[in-house]
Amino acid sequence: MPLKTLVLLTVTALSGCAGVNVANYSKEQPELRLEEYFNGTLDAWGMFQKRDGTVVRRFKVLIEASWEGDRGVLDELFTYSDGSQQRRVWTITRNADGSYRGRADDVVGEASGAVSGNALHWLYTLQLPVGDKTYEVKFDDWMYLQEDGVMLNRSVMKKFGVRLGEVTLFFKKRA
Repeated sequence: MPLKTLVLLTVTALSGCAGVNVANYSKEQPELRLEEYFNGTLDAWGMFQKRDGTVVRRFKVLIEASWEGDRGVLDELFTYSDGSQQRRVWTITRNADGSYRGRADDVVGEASGAVSGNALHWLYTLQLPVGDKTYEVKFDDWMYLQEDGVMLNRSVMKKFGVRLGEVTLFFKKRA
C-alpha cells in the first residue's frame, strides 16, 4: 500500500474518533445548569431505533431528581410500551473542574460528562439485558436544553465500536 494512502486512511480513521467538543456549545442558550434542571419532577418520552431506523421500543420515564451540594440523585422509572417497567437510580457528582461523574447499578464503572452552554455530553457503558443475556453497550449521550423546560436527548449505542442504534428522548420539567 502506498504511503500516501496509508496516511490518508489513518487521518480519516482518527478524525472519525474525534467527535464534537461540548465547548462548541458554550454560547448556546438557554444555559444548562444540571443542578437546577434535574431538580424536581420531570417526565420523558423516548424510543430505541435500530441502525436501519426501525423503532424497536418506546417508553416513558418519570424522574424524581434532587441535589444536595455537588451531589444529585435521579430516580428514573421507565415504563415501556409493552407494560414492563425498569428502574435506574443515578448518583451524579459535580467535580471541582465543573465536569460530572455518575454511577448507577447497571452502569459499568463511572459515567463521565461535561456541560457547556445548553449542552451536556455524557459517556458511559450500560449493562443492557436482551432476552436471557446481558451485553455491555457504550452510550454516547448528548442532551440539549431548549426553551420552556424541554430537553432533547440523542444517544448513540455501540458495541465493539459498531453502531447498534440510537435512543431519542425528550424531557419536560414539571412546573
